[in-house]
Amino acid sequence: MKLIVDSGSTKADWIAIDDHGKILFTTQTLGLNPEILEGDEIIARIDDRFDIQQSKKTATHLFFYGAGCGTDRMKIALTTVFQAYFPNAKVVVEEDTYAAVYATTPKDEKAIVCILGTGSNCSYFDGTQLHQKVQSLGYIVMDDSSGNVFGKELIRKYYFNKMPAELAVEFEKDFDVDPDFIKNKLYKEANPNAYLATFAKFLIQHKDTEFCQKIIRKGMKSFVKNYVQQYDNCKEVPVHFVGSIAYYLKDELQHTFDKYNLQLGNVLRRPIDGLISYHVANK
Repeated sequence: MKLIVDSGSTKADWIAIDDHGKILFTTQTLGLNPEILEGDEIIARIDDRFDIQQSKKTATHLFFYGAGCGTDRMKIALTTVFQAYFPNAKVVVEEDTYAAVYATTPKDEKAIVCILGTGSNCSYFDGTQLHQKVQSLGYIVMDDSSGNVFGKELIRKYYFNKMPAELAVEFEKDFDVDPDFIKNKLYKEANPNAYLATFAKFLIQHKDTEFCQKIIRKGMKSFVKNYVQQYDNCKEVPVHFVGSIAYYLKDELQHTFDKYNLQLGNVLRRPIDGLISYHVANK
């Protein structure tokens, strides 16, 4: 049995397949980002799912693609945790961008591959290897155009009284805007980036308003200039995306790309289905 996992900071999708690609089970856990979780927290999150727990000894392979796995230190740390939990499995840990590449990019083709979900990332795939010019420093200082950055911007607009009154009323209905509640979520609880990203749903729901359009287009312009345009051949290859922000704001993404003469490629909400095909084809 092979376990394939696509994990962001908010959630992780798990699929178990046999050697022929038949799906044995699917499940979901909370996100397993090693940059913000300790080993015991990671174990607790996966041990909470019965199907995963029952597969501890029968899994032969674990292919894990996750946010926060961009450095050797984090890969080694997470591999150690998984090898202890799945003692009979060969464990492979890669950053989440590889999942995006395998799911969106045809074999041997060149492309720029991006993630726009809770966080954001951008890499160049030369058909064989992944190249990254911008090393992510996480949600506090980077993650342009991501769910958590959009969420942060909405909270700021609300508290600085820069949000239109009619939207502010809706915002108060959808979220607990008590300062103590927000500060507790940001500074006392786990996954503050995932909490911030929950506000992005409001942005998507009200994306047709001028207020939200300005925030969206400002964020996407920043992503293109700071990430995509780092690559000299950005106008010569398709730019693929995975992630909920890219998926639900595809029209706005297309508008921004048209402005910069860029080629928008495949846009997927999540890469897990493409990963199944990849691992069946590459036994």
